[in-house]
Amino acid sequence: MIENDNKTQGEEQILRAKISNLESLLEVYTKQKEIKKRKNKMNIHEKINYVELPAKNLQSTKTFFTKVFDWSFTDYSTEYIAFSKEGLDGGFYKSDLSSSTTKGSALIVFYSNDLKNTQSKIIDANGSIIKPIFQFPGGHRFHFSDPSGNEFAVWSDKYI
Repeated sequence: MIENDNKTQGEEQILRAKISNLESLLEVYTKQKEIKKRKNKMNIHEKINYVELPAKNLQSTKTFFTKVFDWSFTDYSTEYIAFSKEGLDGGFYKSDLSSSTTKGSALIVFYSNDLKNTQSKIIDANGSIIKPIFQFPGGHRFHFSDPSGNEFAVWSDKYI
């Protein structure tokens, strides 16, 4: 009987090891599938793929977007930084120019579940509110500029 119990315990250990290996393989497969899906989403024929914006000071730009939106950056040179996995990939290049709708630039719009909180974070990170919260068809929004003077907007369909 004891011999049978040892055999059963040994089989159980082997079975647990096999299950553990299968779980590890499934985890690796799932991660690879997610990476492939992200890569495929970025490279869709004739769809917007990347955005580049001017920045007077790359370090203050990195600090601002990290504090407000929790972005991370890759430094490619003293003239260029890039961000990814933030809804749309892109970068900032060193320039004395800035992007503004008053100059005919496109407007990049963020979404927020809490406009007032996002607005406070922007102010705390040395951004400027250039159009306070206003109602528009679909919700509310406000416009702000980053430390380099680039204009952006934040909108929400949530009641404020």
